[in-house]
Amino acid sequence: MDEKLLRNGAFSWFELMTTDVEGAKAFYSKLLRWKTEDIAMENMNYTVVKVNDEDVAGIMTMPPDSQDMPPTWGIYITVEDVDATTRLAIELGGKVLVEPREIPDVGRFSVIQDPQGAWFAAITYKQ
Repeated sequence: MDEKLLRNGAFSWFELMTTDVEGAKAFYSKLLRWKTEDIAMENMNYTVVKVNDEDVAGIMTMPPDSQDMPPTWGIYITVEDVDATTRLAIELGGKVLVEPREIPDVGRFSVIQDPQGAWFAAITYKQ
């Protein structure tokens, strides 16, 4: 991963959660000329989006705890310590939508909603 994306506060990953991964891959591949690569993960398949052979985003099926949400693009913002950032978000009036947890071989993340209702994923990448 580009060193700039590992800096605290950097927008580092984009992820589409959808009800139709194959349809999304077809749409975005034709619309934006994206290349995709499917990766078998522990409990799911994950599609990595590539632009000029660089991994820039992912596409995944809506997880069971997100079934009430419409398909959506989410962002990951790099933080030095996801647990500390999550605690501070609560102190500042935010809400935790997903408690800090591991992404195997990637890092640790949580999903935070700001006081106005917008949400993002905070992530600390494994070095």
